[in-house]
Formats: sequence, structure tokens, C-alpha cells
Amino acid sequence: MFYDFMFPQHFRGKGVSLLLLIVRVFFGVLFFMHGLDKMMNFQYLSDTYPDILGFGSYMTLMVTIFCEFCCSLFLVSGLAVRIMVLPMIAAMGVAFFDVHDAMMPDGELSLIYLVVFLILFVTGPGRYSLDYLIDMKFRKEKSS
Repeated sequence: MFYDFMFPQHFRGKGVSLLLLIVRVFFGVLFFMHGLDKMMNFQYLSDTYPDILGFGSYMTLMVTIFCEFCCSLFLVSGLAVRIMVLPMIAAMGVAFFDVHDAMMPDGELSLIYLVVFLILFVTGPGRYSLDYLIDMKFRKEKSS
């Protein structure tokens, strides 16, 4: 069951997979840039970052950087996409509902990311991903 969740067989047509690749790379790079900006300004932000999680500004910033910087690298490569978008979904949910109080236009970008990451969670990465290559290797070994 977990295997079927990680490596779904539907949404693997060439057209759909190409669209998923474009969406993964485009939004992954944009999200990566947000994390990179936070890393570059870490010293300044660690004192002023909102303490949403109740762990203090420093720890909340660290979790945010993990979600934006690290998880986006997995998203772009197509590796463990369905697992890696979960922290991204959580981060954008917190950003939209807690930080921006679900208000527009302030929370618009976090809502867009949230919807895109939810779609990628449902569809998976498509055939142009490392997940697809891993799945093909497992299937080849299983059939031999």
C-alpha cells in the first residue's frame, strides 16, 4: 500500500508528466529562492522571525528554511515528492491561515503554493522524476 502511494501508476502519461515536471521545477525553484533568501538573511531574521510554532523565532526559522530550501530540492529532482510536499503543505498552511489570517491579498502567494503542493501530493511527480526511475528499477527486480 505504501509502495503504491509513493509510486502511483496513474498520472504517468507523457503530456501530464511533462506538465507535472514544469510545475515541479517552476514552483520548486521559486520556493527554493524563498528559502535561500531566508538562509542569506538568517542572522537578521533569527531575532525577528514570527514565533508561530511556539519554539521561538530561531527554531521556527530553521523549520521554515528546511521546508523552503531542502524540501524544494527534492521536489525539483522528483525524489520522494509525496513525502517532501507534506512539510511544504504544512508550512504554507501555517503561512496562509496563521501568519496572514487567511486574508487576501497578503496571503495570496502562500495560498497559491498551498494549492500547487496539494495537487502535487495527489498526483505524484509523474514519469520525469527520480521516483519514476526508482519505481522502474523495483518493478524490473520484482519481475526477474
